[in-house]
Amino acid sequence: MSDLKALSERIDALESRLMFQDETIETLNKAITDQWLKIDVLTRQIIALGQRLQEAEAPAPDADKAEEPPPHY
Repeated sequence: MSDLKALSERIDALESRLMFQDETIETLNKAITDQWLKIDVLTRQIIALGQRLQEAEAPAPDADKAEEPPPHY
């Protein structure tokens, strides 16, 4: 009878550990999913900012004419 009780206690302990591990895995999975979504948003923002920076650094179409001296010089 003692062996049966010890076996039952071991099974209970294993079930408890398994439940804790399942909860931990679910928590970690949610954290990873949330971080992936944030990384995706930040990546899109960086791409948009890079495009805006390239547009701001590009010379205006009439920029060459603005730097030339007037024809009477």
